[in-house]
This record gives sequence, structure tokens and C-alpha cells, in this order.
Amino acid sequence: MHNESLNGSKYFLLFVDDYSRFCRVYFLKSKSDVFAKFVKFKATIELEKGNKLKIMRSDNGDEYTSRQFEAYLAKEGIKHHLTIPYTPQQNGVSEMRNWTLMEMARCLLYEKKVSLKF
Repeated sequence: MHNESLNGSKYFLLFVDDYSRFCRVYFLKSKSDVFAKFVKFKATIELEKGNKLKIMRSDNGDEYTSRQFEAYLAKEGIKHHLTIPYTPQQNGVSEMRNWTLMEMARCLLYEKKVSLKF
């Protein structure tokens, strides 16, 4: 985001289930928070849905390819599929959901005549 949120977040992290299109959004102050949010997401979703996370698809961002992240995925038996750089089409479900969330947020802010700094 260009501007930080009221709680200081500048990024959001979106997890989408390719099959059901279920999604969960987390707000981040920095990209280094991705690993902790993923661990939280995994625990929550497995408990709620009663299924084990088997495959994770992500771009090649440093936040997803760190040694810590890769070691955790290997330990948990989760396959990690990485998309080819500069090909958002390979992760189209998430890309479209990101776009939709951003447009919804902009529309809501505009409708309520909230200052542009938000």
C-alpha cells in the first residue's frame, strides 16, 4: 500500500484455497511477518477444516523462499510450488482475489467519502 493503515500495516497477505476459493487475509507491517502469519494460518485452517495443508503455491518472493520457510514446509510435509517470475497467470486465483479486494476497499472508501490518505 502507498499509505500505512491506522495500525501501521503496509501490506496484506492473502491465502486462497484453489478448490473452494475460501480465503483469509492478514495485515502485515513488514514482509518479514509472512512466515509467522503462515504458521498461524496453517494451524487455524487445519483445526477449522479438519484437513491437512498439502501444497502451497507462491511467487518467488524472498518472504516465501527463505531457509526458515522452506525448512518448515519440509518438516510439515507440505509441497511448495513456485510460480515462474513475472507470470501472475500461474497464480491467477490469488491474483484475481487480490485485485478484487483492492477494488472493494477503494469503493468502500470512496462511498464513505474517506480522505484519500487512507
